[in-house]
Amino acid sequence: MTPLAHVEAAIAADRAQADPAIWITRLSDDAIRARAGALQAEGRQGRPLWGIPFAVKDNIDVAGLPTTAACPGYAYTPSATAPAVQRLLDAGAVLIGKTNLDQFATGLVGTRSPYGVPRNVFDRDRVPGGSSSGSAVAVAAGIVRFALGTDTAGSGRVPAAFGHIVGLKPTVGSVSVRGMVPACRSIDTISVFARSVDEALAVQRLIAGYDPGDPYSRRAPFPYLRRAAAPANARVAMADVASLCDPPTAALFRQAAARLEAEPVDIAPLLEIARLLYDGPWVAERTAVLRDAIAATPDMLYPATRTILESGLGLKTADAFDAFHLLVQARRSVQTLFERYDALLLPTAPFCPTLAELAADPLGPNRRLGTFTNFANLCDLAGFAVPAGFGPDGLPVGVTLLGPAWCEGRLAGLADALHRAATETVGATATALPPSAVPDALAADETALFCIGAHMAGLSLNGQITGVGGRFLRTATTAPLYRLYALGNRPGMLRGVPGAAIDGEVWAVPTTAIGTLLAQVPPPLGFGSVTLADGLCLGFLAEAAGVANAPDITQYGGWRAWLQAREGSAA
Repeated sequence: MTPLAHVEAAIAADRAQADPAIWITRLSDDAIRARAGALQAEGRQGRPLWGIPFAVKDNIDVAGLPTTAACPGYAYTPSATAPAVQRLLDAGAVLIGKTNLDQFATGLVGTRSPYGVPRNVFDRDRVPGGSSSGSAVAVAAGIVRFALGTDTAGSGRVPAAFGHIVGLKPTVGSVSVRGMVPACRSIDTISVFARSVDEALAVQRLIAGYDPGDPYSRRAPFPYLRRAAAPANARVAMADVASLCDPPTAALFRQAAARLEAEPVDIAPLLEIARLLYDGPWVAERTAVLRDAIAATPDMLYPATRTILESGLGLKTADAFDAFHLLVQARRSVQTLFERYDALLLPTAPFCPTLAELAADPLGPNRRLGTFTNFANLCDLAGFAVPAGFGPDGLPVGVTLLGPAWCEGRLAGLADALHRAATETVGATATALPPSAVPDALAADETALFCIGAHMAGLSLNGQITGVGGRFLRTATTAPLYRLYALGNRPGMLRGVPGAAIDGEVWAVPTTAIGTLLAQVPPPLGFGSVTLADGLCLGFLAEAAGVANAPDITQYGGWRAWLQAREGSAA
């Protein structure tokens, strides 16, 4: 499609949706067409988003357009565009407008705005989710292909669940938040709503990067946005929290957990920290942003927003330190969790409240919506919120896969597979899911490493691979030249006669990390050139003297088969 064709489709979809509450500032049709026409006249010129329509949450700056954060009394017109938005414009994307939100990004319901409430695309009596309500609805209604939101406590995930789309919550500090009105400055991030995991990842690749002008920006430790394949043996933890959800959410969450063969774990420390996000020092962090406005012009605030922000004025420093100590404990529990598991599966939200429920209790349902989202940024996690299917009431349900910071590319294959197992369409449209991306090929700064034992997906030492930025590429088998031996908790492989084919996995590892990995490998194991069925690869090999007295397990064809046989005999 040409840029003009793209924007005509967006304009038509917006007209069909007929929901002015999606937008706070909607560009005119003429301005949108003019931008698309200029791009079309210039040609693609290598721009990856040539002519693709998108939207931006109205707490992120676009030069010349007002930034309101859904508060007319706060509005200003910036002279500079936020770096994240500018990168998208430079990539050829066409801005349709700036979207509605819960005022100052304080809320998960999507109703706390003087600009109206964007309609839930599945049930107009339900909330759309927030705070990035307009951005999510614009994608779910098929108006734009992707949109920027923000995510502090779940604002980039809850609306995705209610709109049957994907929400990517990046690693905090991976995307510059310069030009964004802060909510909790220390844990804010700009998020992405999109039709699929791969389209969201493609957008993040464009907007991510270290920004010396953002004091909370962080340098990535490795190329973390390269797309991995989904390992068949990934180990996924699940929070056993179905009792906290309504029946449709609980049923579809259990279904997603079964697809991943997820194992129950206790996340009590995380749920405790989640509750503190709206009771503890992070409320005061929100209050600090608007301290002057609260004192001088409190009436400009939406009632529920004002109640929350004013509550931060009375918090005590002593209580803050109690919360910080609990956070350290929660982060330690997360570290321990991801030493054993590749991802944590959660419901995105426990239920979807009605507008009537919000009218009766403006704070309670919002607090409940953050049950499974509030802790993610505090604990330095990243991940994808994806659709999990529809309940008997016709409402979509979402689940979230979380991992440690800088895991987005590694988790993409797993999240995409989970999404596609649940649905074939996007949002409330009849549009089919775009095709999955092919995992990124081995890059020039990566080395392919053939793993045969505990370093494979889901096994005890795989964290050594993923911890340095390794990503799964494929399963593989050696040429029939090797013998395999059991060395306690790991195997040893060497060339032998008669030789056999040995199963394993190929991982892409940053070349600079090969030495780090090798230093963690005890004798008699090391790295050497392994002949696979389709060529040579660096891999784990053993010294002959080191396996002289070890059991020969070649007949099993691989370490996984040996483990299964050993467990079967023990049973």
